[in-house]
Amino acid sequence: MRILLRLIGFLKKYWRWVIVTYVCLLAGVGFQVAVPQLIGQVIDVAIARGETRFLIFSGLAIIAVSAFRGAFAYGQTYLGEFLSQKVAYDLRNAIYDRLQHLSYAYHDKQQTGQLMSRATADVEAVRMFTSMGTLRLGYMAVLFIVVSYLLLAMNWRLALVSFVCFPFIAYRAVLVGQRLRPVWMMIQQGIAALGTILQENLSGVRVVKAFSLEGHESAKFKDKATYVYGQNLETTRQQAFNMPLMTFLFTISTGLILWYGGREVLGGRLTVGELVKFNLFLPMLDMPVRMLAMMVNMISRAMSAGERVFEVLDAESAVKEIPNAIELPRVRGVVRFEGVSFGYDAVSAVLKNINFEAQPGQLVALLGATGSGKSTVVNLIPRFYDVTGGRITIDGIDIRDATLASLRRNIGIVQQEVFLFTATIRDNIAYGVVEASEEDIVAAAKVARIHDYIEGLPEGYDTWVGERGVTLSGGQKQRVAIARTLLLDPPILIFDDSTSSVDTETEYLIQQALRELMQGRTTFVIAQRLRTVKDADQILVLKDGEVAERGTHTELLEKDGIYRQIYDLQLRDQEEALERVVTSRGSDPRGNS
Repeated sequence: MRILLRLIGFLKKYWRWVIVTYVCLLAGVGFQVAVPQLIGQVIDVAIARGETRFLIFSGLAIIAVSAFRGAFAYGQTYLGEFLSQKVAYDLRNAIYDRLQHLSYAYHDKQQTGQLMSRATADVEAVRMFTSMGTLRLGYMAVLFIVVSYLLLAMNWRLALVSFVCFPFIAYRAVLVGQRLRPVWMMIQQGIAALGTILQENLSGVRVVKAFSLEGHESAKFKDKATYVYGQNLETTRQQAFNMPLMTFLFTISTGLILWYGGREVLGGRLTVGELVKFNLFLPMLDMPVRMLAMMVNMISRAMSAGERVFEVLDAESAVKEIPNAIELPRVRGVVRFEGVSFGYDAVSAVLKNINFEAQPGQLVALLGATGSGKSTVVNLIPRFYDVTGGRITIDGIDIRDATLASLRRNIGIVQQEVFLFTATIRDNIAYGVVEASEEDIVAAAKVARIHDYIEGLPEGYDTWVGERGVTLSGGQKQRVAIARTLLLDPPILIFDDSTSSVDTETEYLIQQALRELMQGRTTFVIAQRLRTVKDADQILVLKDGEVAERGTHTELLEKDGIYRQIYDLQLRDQEEALERVVTSRGSDPRGNS
């Protein structure tokens, strides 16, 4: 009930339309029950007494009543759908907004297909419940109460006879609903799992084809589809058995009315018109009872869907703003780590007691083996995750005391996994500054050494990139992402292995362009490229989540420690390749590629 009440609560903001809908509902019930009343009067008065004028009047009245009933039924149906679509609209937006504001920690644990299913299939189940469950159920309840009262008022004995089978019908409806609720939950989960498989395979179609595993992936999808098919078939089986049973029980009620009602007519305790009215009212009484099975089924499905929807809406972000958080202006960029520790869970620590300071204009390079904590260090600065020990300050202000928006406006990031939207190259570069001028976009592209390539395309900056930028090479995507970040003109720059996908020559050109841009900015770079390391004012070598060595390139070489090993194994060859590039370029460091 808690879930259902929360779902109904989404109608509160549309309470005026809800009132209008229920006015149409009540009026529709009134005109619906008026038709049998008029027909009964026609039989007992016009036909029995031969009053032709009353017969004509009654016929016209029935036509008028039916027209009004149709008008109010239209209003009820249209407004019911209008309200259900409004609720679905609000729910989808609420889910999307919530997903946008949840931290990295939440998305690390979730499957994209599951989240997509909750925003689509589950919201649709809630929409149907709003339209059919809440509003239609109200209509059925009012109709049942009104018709029951009229039958009892006409002949309470015959009414009780007609009610004999209704408790069995209601019991069967509730029983089927209880059985179907867990089945619907499994169906919802199965559809979400299908979405996950489909999303992963479409995103990784090149990997699938490279390993020739199309058959394996098809079989995996078929297995899950078979499971959903079987569960849906189970719901159909139960409903297919239930509906004929309901019809049979209703037929028993009709037979009892004809048997007992006929005796009442013969005994003079009931008129023929009243018996006809009983038989006309009975389907109206039976419809709510029979619909109870469908309503219970729909409510069961809505409860399952609502539970999954509210799991997203109730999810707590691990990164939260404090009340009255500070709005950061443009910062100078003094970044300090003071005894920082971090762990993705309470069991294992990823970072332990990290201490360092970066001044404006300094380049800090992070080196270390895979899993040493390099990416985690830079992800803590914009508060993608929150430290579990110590603190991080920018210009002396604890970043947890600042608003997330103002903090991240001061930080430009080129992440390791470059993501481009299905849009034009211009839109992707201007993503962070949508009001950017054409001149600013071109200037950023030139600094990132991607302008010449874009100009060579048939549609230039209006060229559309494929989903996730698949129409661009790795190096081209990196340079578009760098241009997107540079357009922000942030005082703090973070390049998470941002030149790993470009060749040595392109990397040299990017580094030459970035050197001037980094003036006066605090820059953090995760890279395995020698050029970055040699230019760094401070190199932090991480091992097992701790700073094992720190210093400049020359200082660390002299120590003959971990850095020296990395240099001999990985960086010495790069130095030789870089010297060849510099030689071929001559004295022009601004060459284009």
